[in-house]
Amino acid sequence: MKNIFAALLLIASAPAICDDAKTDLPAWMTGSWERIEGEKWADEFWTPPKAGIMIGASRSGHGGKLGFWEHMRIVREADGRLAFWAISGDQKPVRFAAVRSDQKEIVFENPAHDYPQRIRYWRMDRKLNVQISLLDGSKVVDFSFEMMGN
Repeated sequence: MKNIFAALLLIASAPAICDDAKTDLPAWMTGSWERIEGEKWADEFWTPPKAGIMIGASRSGHGGKLGFWEHMRIVREADGRLAFWAISGDQKPVRFAAVRSDQKEIVFENPAHDYPQRIRYWRMDRKLNVQISLLDGSKVVDFSFEMMGN
């Protein structure tokens, strides 16, 4: 019994397998974000990094009508690389690999996907910016979200 108790104490005091401070998950995306343009609206939500994952959700619409919704996650995969997974509406999940990341920007790509093929997030003060495009840089769409609670 003593050995089991000692083993449990050792396990409990051991460092976590995934040290979130070192995972390079984009913690700067954490929060509630919104964009309002007249009757058009959109919001995006990101959880803080924990256990190697960030979970996101997005929706947009016009007035009281929902036009689009999406579930997202950013995860550290078994090979150590970050990936962005998106499930839009009732579609199958789509994976985008992280190709560039720093303290205020992260870029994901999937050349096999029809559109978008590139998703870029970057933070400027209280704004979360998103740009989607094809890999060649065409068909660019930009979104800028303000931190909720301004």
